[in-house]
Amino acid sequence: MPPRPTPRWTALSITAAVLLVHAVGCHTLHDIHSERLCCQPPRFNCCTIPDVPVPKELNKVSLPPYIVETPDILQIEAIRVIPLPPYRLEPLDVLYLSAENDFERARIAGLYPIEPDGTINLGPTYGGAVRVTDLTTEEAQKVIEEKVRQFAKNATVTVSLAQSRGVQQISGQHIVRSDGTVSLGAYGSVYVAGMSLPQVKQAIEAHLSQYLYRPEVAVDVYSYNSKFYYVITDFAGSGEQVTRLPHTGNETVLDAIALIGGLSAVSSKKIWIARPAPSECEQDQILPVDWCGITRRGQVKTNYQIMPYDRIYILSQPLTKFDTYMARVLSPVQRAFGVTLLGASTVNVIRDGGLGGNNVGFVAPIIP
Repeated sequence: MPPRPTPRWTALSITAAVLLVHAVGCHTLHDIHSERLCCQPPRFNCCTIPDVPVPKELNKVSLPPYIVETPDILQIEAIRVIPLPPYRLEPLDVLYLSAENDFERARIAGLYPIEPDGTINLGPTYGGAVRVTDLTTEEAQKVIEEKVRQFAKNATVTVSLAQSRGVQQISGQHIVRSDGTVSLGAYGSVYVAGMSLPQVKQAIEAHLSQYLYRPEVAVDVYSYNSKFYYVITDFAGSGEQVTRLPHTGNETVLDAIALIGGLSAVSSKKIWIARPAPSECEQDQILPVDWCGITRRGQVKTNYQIMPYDRIYILSQPLTKFDTYMARVLSPVQRAFGVTLLGASTVNVIRDGGLGGNNVGFVAPIIP
């Protein structure tokens, strides 16, 4: 049979356990009490609900004009990009050429892009490439006509600018940078943060008017990256998971919870929306959610339309949370008793001369 602890070791074990509970357990209980006071669920009553019609599943509202912020991505399309005169041709510009009295088998007519090396290719019949960069369209017309007349002596050539390379610099997706500006390539940057889409269009066109004649652009939002709402899941004393979801203007409470995979195994049916309010408001804007009504009975009165920056909070089951806290309090005590009993048994074994003789059947206690 295993040796019995002596009274002295029993008293020592109890003393160690009491000290450990005093040092660790009481501190844990204090933390639990503090958290309970700071994070109590709101009381649901008529005073916590705003005295205004709240948009729900079947009576959604359109949101105010979208305000561009960092890091939204804008789709900007150049509709009219005409350089201010005198314009010097650059690589990637496109010229329109038409000729008279040229060869029938190789007519000069159509669009001719300026290559990166600054030339346009007239084809082998007219001598190939002609350099036109840094020339005006009138100067380019003379140079091209001289080249063509080396092969067709009576030819006349007309040259016009079909497309400026500024179209490639302006058109496309543009991210709103951290300083609130979008880049327009060689045309610089424009500050657009805090503006609606019509204001962004006006600001870009006003900026481009320094370089272009009566510019016109179309602006839309390509990616909504600045408006979010949050779903916070309480994991019964084991932390809170915060999921940030992009806001598109059409989501309801049921949509939001579906996007996170539904309620967790420790979640209760107590759910509410905490809607941001101005700091001078006396009451929090709390919208209670009837989860069973939304899911099992198809009710829409609490399936609210989500607004930007809403917080949807999912409370955990109280019994599961209590079990988690009790495990935290009792686990150090259990470990302390295990260590104490192991120490007392080890001392007895050493005192009785090792594991031989009557101590063959001794089994040390397992520390969890």
